[in-house]
Amino acid sequence: MPTTHLPFGRTAVAMVTPFRPDGALDPDGAQQLATHLVDRQGCDGLVVNGTTGESATTTDAEKDTVLRAVLEAVGDRCAVTAGVGSNDTRHTAALARAAERAGAHGLLVVTPYYNLPTQEGIRRHLTVVADATALPVMLYDVPARTGTALSRETLLHLAGHPRITAVKDAAGDLTKSSAVLAATGLLYYSGADELNLPLAAIGATGVVSTVGNVAGPAVAAVPAALAAGRPNEAARLHLRLLPLVEAMMGSGVPGTVTAKALLRHQGLPAGPVRLPLVDTDQRLTDTLVSALEAALEHSPEAFAQAPSTP
Repeated sequence: MPTTHLPFGRTAVAMVTPFRPDGALDPDGAQQLATHLVDRQGCDGLVVNGTTGESATTTDAEKDTVLRAVLEAVGDRCAVTAGVGSNDTRHTAALARAAERAGAHGLLVVTPYYNLPTQEGIRRHLTVVADATALPVMLYDVPARTGTALSRETLLHLAGHPRITAVKDAAGDLTKSSAVLAATGLLYYSGADELNLPLAAIGATGVVSTVGNVAGPAVAAVPAALAAGRPNEAARLHLRLLPLVEAMMGSGVPGTVTAKALLRHQGLPAGPVRLPLVDTDQRLTDTLVSALEAALEHSPEAFAQAPSTP
């Protein structure tokens, strides 16, 4: 079992899924990357098979393989959360049971996407999934991707479920987040790196970070400074990190694509993305590398350089 006392950790990375050059799954690369993120970058949580892990284009068997590989590598010292969300309730429940059998420590369940269910449908979907296993559940509120937000009322209702214990918040609605934090015991995790500090300031427990794939110590430093009673330092670190966040998350392509480009630059397992995603062109790669190098130059103690070989 992981050493963290939190079921999802505090500084969790939304880990990419490494592929080989031909696009096949790279389980060995997943183990190498997971070990690097935990042992060298200091994260205490990994989310496997989430959006950043290209869950939309991996098979159920591949999801099981990469989850088991990561658990074997770091499951004794890191909270490993399995993304199991889909827009099919029965399929999501089956993925949840498979993740439990594999040994996952928790589940990340996204709001059903594309078919635009009502809030009642969302509540029923998430309840069925939470009832399917004995694992703690983190809800994922990301309306920009799913087309439907978790309403305040839905979150308040679901907070009464004994296994729904956390929210990955990428909704960008601080009023809603504040209200739910004030009224429930749900653990909040920032799911948007640009909001890590604002959410920490209103009581969030931690982060599930895409940028953490390449800059884990710097991501962790922001909420840590705030928790230590140094708000000015937290703000300074947040603003220092922001250009890299903007380069990775505001370039017009998904964070999966930019994270993999930078991991390849660092000599770490990543490989290509799968269609319909497309790898960065040279111009964007150069922009990303420049942003990372500038961050390293300004804060070498926070941005640990990756080794040339994993």
